[in-house]
Amino acid sequence: MALLKIVKAGAPILKETAQPVKKITKQTKQLLDNMAETMYAADGVGLAAPQIDKSLQLIVLDDGTGLIELINPELIEAEGAEYGSEGCLSVPGYYGDVERYTKIKVKSLTRHGKTVIYEPEGFLARIFQHEMDHLKGVLFIEKATNLKLVEE
Repeated sequence: MALLKIVKAGAPILKETAQPVKKITKQTKQLLDNMAETMYAADGVGLAAPQIDKSLQLIVLDDGTGLIELINPELIEAEGAEYGSEGCLSVPGYYGDVERYTKIKVKSLTRHGKTVIYEPEGFLARIFQHEMDHLKGVLFIEKATNLKLVEE
């Protein structure tokens, strides 16, 4: 596996709509593995393919309960709303409050091409939504209030 370079705000790919994955190949699976390794090495909870300069609808995330991989995720239901603090590996040092759905239902493919339905709530639902925004070319700083730069 390999660590990948995370692109930062200002990179054009972060403003583009990611392309659907047409076929899950050995390279797709290797990319998911490398994305997970990169996310963990950066102490992140989620990483979308545009953040590593790939226009693909791929996401890896982990809220501390285990790795989840999403291929071509689609939001199919959403309810509730709450504000919560967010940061982003592509916008290092910045944090802000973002309004998100509290409970969602997402349809996705697994690395084996099987359709799966996730029904995350709370923090995990927030991670899903943040990462899915990356696939639409939206950064959290465009939605955040109280945006602050926190010195490390």
